[in-house]
Order: sequence, then C-alpha cells, then structure tokens
Amino acid sequence: MTTPKDRALGMERKITRRDLLNGFALAAGASLVPSAVFGAFGPQAGTESSAAYYPPALTGMRGSHAGSFEVAHSMRDGTFWEKAGKPEETGERYDLVIVGGGLSGLAAAHYYRKAAGAGAKILIIENHDDFGGHAKRNEFQAGKNMRLGFGGTFSIESPEPYSVVAKKLIEELGIDVPGFSKVHDPKIYSARGMGQGIFFDKETFGADRLVSMHTAGGMDSQVKFGAMASEEFLAQAPLSAAAKKDLARLLSEKKDYLPGLSSAEKKAKLARISYADFLTKIAGVDASVVKVFQTMLHGLYGYGMDAVPAQDAWGFSFPGFAGMNLDAAPGKGMNRDSIPNEEAENYFFHFPDGNATIARLLVRGLIPAAIPGKTVDDVILARADYARLDEASSAVRIRLNSTAVRVKHVGEAKTAKEVEVVYARDGKVHTVRGANCVLACWHVVIPYICEELPEAQKTALSDAAKVPIVYTNVLLRNWKAFEKLGVSSVSAPEGYFSSFQLDMPVSMGGYECAKSPEEPVVVHMMRTPCRPGRSGREQHLAGRAELFRTTFATFERNIREQLGRTLSGGGFDPAREIAGITVNRWPHGYAYQYNSIYDSYWLEGGELPCEAARKPYGRIAIANSDADAYAYTDCAFDQAYRAVKELRARA
Repeated sequence: MTTPKDRALGMERKITRRDLLNGFALAAGASLVPSAVFGAFGPQAGTESSAAYYPPALTGMRGSHAGSFEVAHSMRDGTFWEKAGKPEETGERYDLVIVGGGLSGLAAAHYYRKAAGAGAKILIIENHDDFGGHAKRNEFQAGKNMRLGFGGTFSIESPEPYSVVAKKLIEELGIDVPGFSKVHDPKIYSARGMGQGIFFDKETFGADRLVSMHTAGGMDSQVKFGAMASEEFLAQAPLSAAAKKDLARLLSEKKDYLPGLSSAEKKAKLARISYADFLTKIAGVDASVVKVFQTMLHGLYGYGMDAVPAQDAWGFSFPGFAGMNLDAAPGKGMNRDSIPNEEAENYFFHFPDGNATIARLLVRGLIPAAIPGKTVDDVILARADYARLDEASSAVRIRLNSTAVRVKHVGEAKTAKEVEVVYARDGKVHTVRGANCVLACWHVVIPYICEELPEAQKTALSDAAKVPIVYTNVLLRNWKAFEKLGVSSVSAPEGYFSSFQLDMPVSMGGYECAKSPEEPVVVHMMRTPCRPGRSGREQHLAGRAELFRTTFATFERNIREQLGRTLSGGGFDPAREIAGITVNRWPHGYAYQYNSIYDSYWLEGGELPCEAARKPYGRIAIANSDADAYAYTDCAFDQAYRAVKELRARA
C-alpha cells in the first residue's frame, strides 16, 4: 500500500520499471523469466536465442542484476559444490578461454586473435546477461525519441596519457578522439545560461535551497571554487555566519598553514591526513564548511573528504593551499587521479552510451554477425543480435549468464597442455578446456575459482577491494525545470545521490540528443554509499553490503524525492515528469586505487599488491583494471595486452 507521500511522488505511476522483476522484462510472448524461477544459476537454456532478448532496453535494477552474483557468493561462502553436482563435459576445446566479458576480456580476445590469427578459437564466459562489464548501455524509448544513457564507464579519459598500446586500439576501432568537438554541443545548455548548482538540504543545512552558480561563471561539471567566494553565492547559501566567514577566508586567503616546513615536508604531511582534517584541524574552518566539499570527489574515490588525502585535494586545486608555497611536482603517494596532466586532459571522448560503444565495437570485430555495420557512426544505433554471440560456427564465442566456478590446469601447471574451466549455467555445471586462459574477472573472485594459485598471490588478489557505485539513469518527459532554474548539473553535499546532471549533449551516427527543453532527456544520477570515519576499504565493504540490501523501490523513492525537492522551484513534479528509471547497481564497481593514508606500500614503496596479483601461472594469465589498481579503460586494455603477451611468450 502506498502512502499519500508516495502517491505525490508518483510511486504508483506506470513507467518503464513496473513491467519487470529482478531486472528481467516480463513481456507477453518473451522467454525471459525472473531469476526467482530458475534459481541462482542464470536464465533458462535458450533464453539468448529469443528475439525478445535485448538487455540494453531493460530497465529497473540493472548493473549487477539478480542472477549475476548468487553463484559467486555461494563460492565465497563455500556452499556451491554442496548442491552443484558433477560437471558435465561439453567436449568443447579452445585456443583461449577468457573469464570475464568486460572491456579487458574483450580486448584480450582482440589481442590474442591478432597475434594468433583469425582462426583462433576463443570462448568468453560472462556472468552477466550482457557483455561489456561496467561499460553498460541503457536504452529508453520516449515516443518517437530514442534516448541512450551510460550505465557505467563514462568516457575515453584518463588522468595519465593513454599508452601507445591503448591509443592504438582506440584508433583501430576507428574512434576519432580529437574529433569530439564535432559531435558535442555544450551550447545547448550554456546558451540558455545553464550551469552548475549546489543543493543544500534542510536536514543538514537548515533549509532546502538550490544555489545556481552560472551567474558567477560556474559552467564546468565541478564547481568553480572562485564562484563560491562570490557575494551572491555566500548570500544565498544556507550556512551560518561563522561558516560563511570561514568559507570566504579559505577561498580567498593565501596563508601558509604549515610554516617552517619545506615543500617536500609539507606534501609528506598532507599525504598522511585527510582533507577534512586539514580543513578543520590545520586551516581551522567550521565543520559545516567540510560538508560543502564532502562529496565532490565521490565519483573518483567512492568516499568523501574524510578519507581523501589532503595532498590529493591539493592536486585537484581544492581551496586552502594557495599560500602553502608547494612546488608543482607531484608528491610521493599522490593518487594518479589527482596529478594534473595536460595531454591526458585533452584526450577525451564521450559516446551517448558511454564506453558501451567501445564494447560493441570490440564485439563486432570479434563476431561481425552479432552487430551490423562497419563504422563507429553506424554502431551507435545498431541493434545487437544476441543470438549470434555463441554460435558453434563462430571462431569467437561469448557465453552470457555463465559464472566460472573452477579454473585449473589439467595436470601440473609447469607441464600442462590445457586449462579446464568449469562454469555454472542453466542450473547445471559445465566444463570446457582451453590451451590458455585469461582471467579478466574481478581479482577478489579469482582465489575462489583458481585454488591452485600460490597462497601469496591469492592474498595479493584479495587486496583489490572494489568501489561500490550506483549510476542511475532517469528518463524525463522534458527538462523545462532545469532551464528555469539555470542548472544543467547539481552537486548535493548530503544528498542520497551526491550529484546529478542532464545527459551530455552528443549527437552522432543518426542519434540526436535532446536539443530543446520540451524534449525528453536522460538525467544521470550518481551514488557512492559511504561510511565517513572509517578507512577507505571499510567504507567500500559497508557500501557494498548496503547495495545488495537496497531494493529498487528504495532507489525509486529517493530518486523521486531528491529530484522533486531540488527542482521544485522550477515547477518540477516527479509524479508527472519521470517516464523511466534504470538503476545500474555496482556493489563491486570500479578498481580500488591506492590511498596514501591507508596503503603504506603506496606511500613508502615496495611491490604493490596488484603487481604480485597479476603474475602469470602456467597457462593462466590475469587481466582486468584491478591488475594495476587503476579504474580506467586504458588500464583494462593495457592489462589485457600484457596478459596475452605473457601467454604467447609461453607458447
């Protein structure tokens, strides 16, 4: 039963999220069935061969959807083999078996095929119902308008310049990164005076208030700190007089808060304390000022300023360091995200569906029959034929809804000629063999499925704590309220979602973005569940548990309430304007990047856990962005290339 408040929010309204259960559409005549029917092993046999099978169009709870993680959890808990039964031999043999169909796994197939020849037989096993891993495509249909959203990996970008290997693959796929300006039209928003805004909530700051930054020049995705020092901002922000005074001082004052220390000594100290502690304990600002900045780096770190090193905050040009006389050189232990690099900053490209387009280009190169077309432009609107992914006649096959449960050499690793890979699917356990194997899956999974690895290596693999994150796409019937309020993106310091923004206006390959406020548009909302006051890994662990417990109804209620409260001044009605919701829940999200406060080896030197974790073992090599503790697409490519090179060197 819905409450009056729920009805006001539109919780009972029929939108594209009510015709599904546990992430699977229940359309008449479709063979897709909810996971509750088939248990924890994935969809029934033959599901992918149905014409109705098309994961990108599914709404509701996506990302790590029901049916994708239960087997892995059972392996973790040591209960899987109690009920699994004896594996069935498929009789299939491949030159290479890849566990993980994300960007690293797809790239490994590309590199291996390039080295071994087009006739190389490759099988990719993927536990989700779609390929691409975190590079997820979300499709919406709004009348005659088709809208795309990114459900994970946002763009071609990196804090470090792309390697020769990664850049070459981007070029081989036909992607013209320097040509991004030809397909991106930021004036759609800026010409209307729309820019950044901050929403202060009454529970934290005493009043619900959206403060627009566009009049002060804040047109970037991140608030320009200079705009926060303006009289207009300080007058509107619901902060105490003391907090406003401290914020203004922090933004304008050039004071050395660590006098008597050299630049190197200051950086060493800043590397060991959080930015929150720097602000309150060293700069002496009011605690409420910290809350204004708290969530601004959630999208990179997965936690707030209570755990972000002060040295990293300096690298991001956060306020408080203008008078510290720090030289420009990166300090020891800085996170790679926080080190400015002009070449890297200029290498940027965003597709309408994020890097899901890269995944689709890789799949088309491996299995041309699965995705029609030949160019980057024609892949944008191409509909993938999932029935063609796992055909016996194809040299490369992608087997979805299949979770690897055991990987071992047939015989001793030093002399073995084959690797046996066992996977769960259709309520049964199946076995295939490959001359080689690339584990392109999450590092924390590998010790459970590959028990023959050395104990030290399994310990190093277990160090890779994934960052939990939620990327939610909300289809709106129009964006008039955004225009009226003068915002295209909003930061919410204490919001359920720490930020949200209108879809980046990109048109290419026949796809047209929303160009008028009267047109439907996708709003992208981000949440990283944190537990301030704990270490980074502890926060990720707690956030992961929360995401597995959170229902779609809880997400929906928070989506409606937050958008409603934030945009109320523009006449936004969540019951009327929201037309569809897709929640991309990633309890095991992006690769954990080392932190100078908590990871001594990152600050003090020595072999990194990721280096020990990725060592080859016999005919098994290890890829994935975890292998370099670096959550970017170029890393996924680099690690795939290295893994394949190691296997080829052994052959």
